[in-house]
Amino acid sequence: MGALDRCFDVKDFREAARRRLPRGVFEFMDRGAERELALAENIAAFERLKLKSRFMVDLSDRDMGTELFGKRIPVPLAIAPTGIAGLCWHQGELALARAAAAAGVPFTLASASITSMETIAREASGRRWFQFYIWQEEELAFQMVERARDLGFEVLFVTIDTALGRTREYNDRNGFTDPISLNARFIADMMLHPRWVAGVMGRYLLTTGMPRHENYPPQYQQRITRGSAVAPANSVRLSWDHVRRLRRIWPGPLVVKSILNADDARQAVDCGADGVVVSNHGGRALDSAPATIDVLPEVVAAVGDRTTVLLDSGVRHGSDIVKALALGAKAVLIGRATLYGIAAAGQAGAAKVLGLLATQFEKNMGYVGCRRVSELGPHVLFRRQN
Repeated sequence: MGALDRCFDVKDFREAARRRLPRGVFEFMDRGAERELALAENIAAFERLKLKSRFMVDLSDRDMGTELFGKRIPVPLAIAPTGIAGLCWHQGELALARAAAAAGVPFTLASASITSMETIAREASGRRWFQFYIWQEEELAFQMVERARDLGFEVLFVTIDTALGRTREYNDRNGFTDPISLNARFIADMMLHPRWVAGVMGRYLLTTGMPRHENYPPQYQQRITRGSAVAPANSVRLSWDHVRRLRRIWPGPLVVKSILNADDARQAVDCGADGVVVSNHGGRALDSAPATIDVLPEVVAAVGDRTTVLLDSGVRHGSDIVKALALGAKAVLIGRATLYGIAAAGQAGAAKVLGLLATQFEKNMGYVGCRRVSELGPHVLFRRQN
């Protein structure tokens, strides 16, 4: 029995990923910041929110699709930008992009990925989006945006929550760094996972050589196993003027990611953003951040009639998608769930995760008596009376 045959839910894929990956790689992908309060709260907040069932509804004519940035998708989700997929599986970003294309949903390439945007544009079909950070060397960051524009990426995401970095002590305990430092602790970790060493790092070594952050400027494209390599530093001078500049150079939809209050949402829209993502970076940035599903109504009330509101952080089940849309999100972004799938079984694993979420979403839609995404609203949510 293969890994896919034993996976029936996202939790099963997480366990399969945990077994296959070195601890350092798995915990970098799976865990949150500091005490991991935000990580836990993201999931707990979804679990606290209940759905009202409604039966005796004709479900013979169902349509789970929606329109996102002017184009139709069969289920209201997209792949979030994640920078670790290429270490979870050989050419993991490309595998994710292909799984997304097959499912008909968008894929977002992270600027920190080890697969180049040129490769994704050339070898992956479907809807391709791009995410980046504004660096201290701003012109280099904007040059990367121009590359994405010229390659035909459809949507640009700018993530705004990482200027001062993050505190993740478990990376230090595991000896895991970016770039990778081949210290005794991480080498021992790798040796306990020979399938990963052979199937990921070994394949890179035999084909393209040790991977690099291919989307970075040439001076920052050192091999990821070169421990002395220096990555571009995120800007500590980030302001709304940067968003205005992006609006001038980016011809397509522009999305500001990591919005957690109504004021920032309004500012983003006033600066020309076509969308905002209610996100706390999956609990990987501010540890005491609120759960995104709890913040969502405030943001929707502020800008939901002016822009596209998306949500990420904590989505692990199709019912979570129903809850987010009921509170006004247009769609959700999936990060860890499809990374678990990639780590477990590559493109086939990610495809199965997407299929599971779509099936769960459709079944939960039926239980709340909705045949169309447009029929969802706060009325499907159950709120306990105190």
